[in-house]
Amino acid sequence: MSDRKPAGEFLDAAIELLRQVRDEEAGGIEAAGTLLADTVQNGGRLFAFGAGHSSLPAQDVVYRAGGLALMNLLTVPGVVGVDVMPATLGSALERVDGLASAVLDSSPLRAGDTLVIISLSGRNALPVEMAVHARALGVRVIGVTSVAYASETSSRHSSGTFLKDHCDIVLDSRIAVGDAELTLDTVPAPFAPASTVVTSALMQATLATAAATLADRGVEPPLLRSGNVDGGHDWNRRVLEQYADRIFYRR
Repeated sequence: MSDRKPAGEFLDAAIELLRQVRDEEAGGIEAAGTLLADTVQNGGRLFAFGAGHSSLPAQDVVYRAGGLALMNLLTVPGVVGVDVMPATLGSALERVDGLASAVLDSSPLRAGDTLVIISLSGRNALPVEMAVHARALGVRVIGVTSVAYASETSSRHSSGTFLKDHCDIVLDSRIAVGDAELTLDTVPAPFAPASTVVTSALMQATLATAAATLADRGVEPPLLRSGNVDGGHDWNRRVLEQYADRIFYRR
């Protein structure tokens, strides 16, 4: 094995990306967090969606200790993760026109809600159509994507546009096209993706902003606590009952 330390190199790359989003996406994070706080305060509901591995940061903020109880997962059968067999079906479904509209029309989303759409490339039909149709329904849309894909790849949506073109707020993950941070002469392909680390951090930073914004306004943020701390279950029961009409993962 060479003297290179891939583990350290990957962690350094991830840390540098986190520094970039901290410094360069601060305004977007503030705006996105404020929009979530506005939605909560105005009686709206919160939803997050991601396809494939982009579903992981969406799942990470749903029914999560320390997170907002009102964040719901919007699911599209077959594209949420690698549990579908064959796993390649999920990738194919992301390119199907009309699927997002059908899902939204049968979902609980309504005008006044906010939907976070996570798509690393933002080029497939599913996230683009979802953003377009959601906004047509009166839903505010936050897109979490890598803007670089729009200049280095082509859209797979019939409009020729990307997710970033149809959002009220865009958070740029700064991930390079291909999502691989390391290369080695002995490895024929680049490797070590960092998109999940960075996108999850963007999501948590946004929700932290939302919680603090609500508190600054004198509104108790509807936060969940860990069920593994004393009193956690009682706390969560109160929050879940108080906001039962805006929580869909219990139904």
